Amino acid sequence: NTLADGLFMAETGDVDLVLLDVQLPDGNGLDSLPAITQVASKPEVIIITGQGDPDGAEKAILSGAWSYIEKPFVIRDLPLHMSRALDYRREKQRIKRVPVALKRKKIVGDSKALNSCLDQLASAATCDVNVLITGETGTGKELFAKAIHENSLREKNSFIIVDCAALPENLIESTLFGHVKGAFTGAERSQDGLIKHADGGTLFLDEVGELPLSIQKTFLRVLQEREYRPVGSKQQQKSDFRLVAATNRDLKQMVKEGSFREDLLFRLQAVNIHIPPLRERVEDVRNLASFFLGNLCERYGRETKGVAPDFIEVLSSYDWPGNVRELYQ
Repeated sequence: NTLADGLFMAETGDVDLVLLDVQLPDGNGLDSLPAITQVASKPEVIIITGQGDPDGAEKAILSGAWSYIEKPFVIRDLPLHMSRALDYRREKQRIKRVPVALKRKKIVGDSKALNSCLDQLASAATCDVNVLITGETGTGKELFAKAIHENSLREKNSFIIVDCAALPENLIESTLFGHVKGAFTGAERSQDGLIKHADGGTLFLDEVGELPLSIQKTFLRVLQEREYRPVGSKQQQKSDFRLVAATNRDLKQMVKEGSFREDLLFRLQAVNIHIPPLRERVEDVRNLASFFLGNLCERYGRETKGVAPDFIEVLSSYDWPGNVRELYQ
């Protein structure tokens, strides 16, 4: 019944999940949230807050809570929030180094930097939590996303790509969530969104940093509940997708500038794989050049060509601002 008793139990027990009220007899639950999330068992936390409480919603997520529930809806919403939080916790605890025969089609190289990324990829593939892949343009973020999908239990289902940078803002919502007939001018028939197509598989949000703020809040809710509503529809639909996102932007800096939601970033990066630029793994240039040359010879029906050492030396001395993509082109 008190904050002090709850904190003592969390510190001395093996706790998976904490239901934390905001207004308690001996203090504000949000003030103790950082201490609760850092106890030995590192439990997930669901905040119980008064309806319309200005401190209860975003502050809870930004402080590290899994989610929050307003008091009038606790009985209705608690089972779903608890099951999601505990599923997330189980998957997070499965992330560890595991021996796997990794399918790494088109991911070429044996440098220490790349192998470290592949270890992270293998770990991420064994679980179902969200993954954020970061790196400069041309480093191979989409290849890593596909490899996560192909090495996961979802490999037989769809891998759906959403290029957030290429979608006009007025079409993003209907593209993701779908729409019903007559929802807007030109909607002559109902159409499923990409989230629906990703059901059972993987949804890859490429250049997630370009997602408009107006959609970020809606998508955050979809990530939490795995439910969405097509544009113009009154009915909620479900989709069991695994999310992998990628960006070449500094999302933490965007959070500081107010152009990206911190609570969404928190959800995206349960696992963060940063792919180093080619200039930081220059020892992979030889293997990459041989791989690309072999592909070109096969495409044009030519005999496989060798690569002269002095040619590799020249390639290795260049900074490759466009990374692997520039090397190939």
